[in-house]
Amino acid sequence: QLRLVESGGGLVQAGRSLRLSCAVSGPLSEHSSIAWFRQAPGKEREGVSCISSNDGSTYYADSVKGRFTISRDNAKNTVYLQMISLKPEDTAVYYCSADGEMFSLCQLYNPYEYAYWGQGTQVTVSS
Repeated sequence: QLRLVESGGGLVQAGRSLRLSCAVSGPLSEHSSIAWFRQAPGKEREGVSCISSNDGSTYYADSVKGRFTISRDNAKNTVYLQMISLKPEDTAVYYCSADGEMFSLCQLYNPYEYAYWGQGTQVTVSS
């Protein structure tokens, strides 16, 4: 059983930056792929970025490419999402998730493949 706890959300003006953190704990947590999803009111959950546990490869949604960067610090069991040049359309609850699979390749298209989820952190970008 993995436990994920997000932090770092808040209210910022457009163009500013935020860094989200996802602390992961539990058996073999360092071997799980981690993904960030977000969900805005009235919209479906959207994959934002993920990092694979097998080779460290990273993937981004087209809407955030060039602005968001995902990284992982295995010594701290924490995954970060650095967000720059934030836009009002980035406003959402951001969730980190883990697939619980060893040495897997992450993906952003099917949230149901991620078995473990954090409680979410709100990001609000004002114009």
